[in-house]
Amino acid sequence: MSNDHYSGFVNLFGNPNVGKSTLVKVLCGQKLAIISDRPQTTRHRIFVIYNDDAHQVVFSDAPGRIREPKYKLQERMNLHAHSGLRDADILLFVTTPDEAIDENIIPSLTKLNVPIFLVINKCDINNPVKVEACKKDWQAIFEFKKTFTVSALTMQGIDELKDAILTSLPIGPAYYPKEDLSDRHERFFVAELVRETIFETYYEEIPYSCEIQINDFSEIEKDGKPFAKIYVYIIVERESQKGIILGKNGSSIKELGIKSRQKIEEFLGHSVHLDLQVKVENNWRNNPEILKRYGY
Repeated sequence: MSNDHYSGFVNLFGNPNVGKSTLVKVLCGQKLAIISDRPQTTRHRIFVIYNDDAHQVVFSDAPGRIREPKYKLQERMNLHAHSGLRDADILLFVTTPDEAIDENIIPSLTKLNVPIFLVINKCDINNPVKVEACKKDWQAIFEFKKTFTVSALTMQGIDELKDAILTSLPIGPAYYPKEDLSDRHERFFVAELVRETIFETYYEEIPYSCEIQINDFSEIEKDGKPFAKIYVYIIVERESQKGIILGKNGSSIKELGIKSRQKIEEFLGHSVHLDLQVKVENNWRNNPEILKRYGY
């Protein structure tokens, strides 16, 4: 039996809302990014790590490409999306049968000297004839190393995709400690859980106008058990948005706080005091200095 260890970076590339974050979740067995049926929910590039005794796979979950950015924030998100093309050992190009074939992406793929897998997701909700046509159309314009038709929701084809990734990795060391799940710290995921809950609670433009900043995060002992005090700023662009977040007599933000706290407690594994406050930063999505301060 070989004692070799295999490792590498597997980057997912594709348009918003094709299910990249959900794919990472099912391939790794844990959820570390916002998963929503609304597009453009992933803003940052996140490394999510799969480990077993003989393998370490560092999945890069990046924002999807936004074809016509309306804000400087979206321009920064596009930079994260394209950075995933540069440093992969394996690239998963993710699409769905409902997406139109975009030949403009082919020059970017042609420049890469790594295995590129075509992953057609959401096959459970599409006619098999349509799935097969999608596969043939993509294969006609680019020679992919392997092609997979999958459903991250029903797990169709996921085991085959995962096996192909593991057997295509180069020999190499573990880049991160084996117990690590991500390159991000707890504060980042706490902020993402609040932002995810905003997507679930509010509609139209409100979630896209919000940024979450952790003002203070302290862990103490309470009654002999771990306990966290977390103070969060919800940043919005206009006073009218602040009123919507708060709701009548603070009812909406109270509901948001309850749902967010439950998720954070599940994530951290212990009790939490969560304090949410709303601040207005006028037109923050178009302000380069503010975007830089927020990590974009």
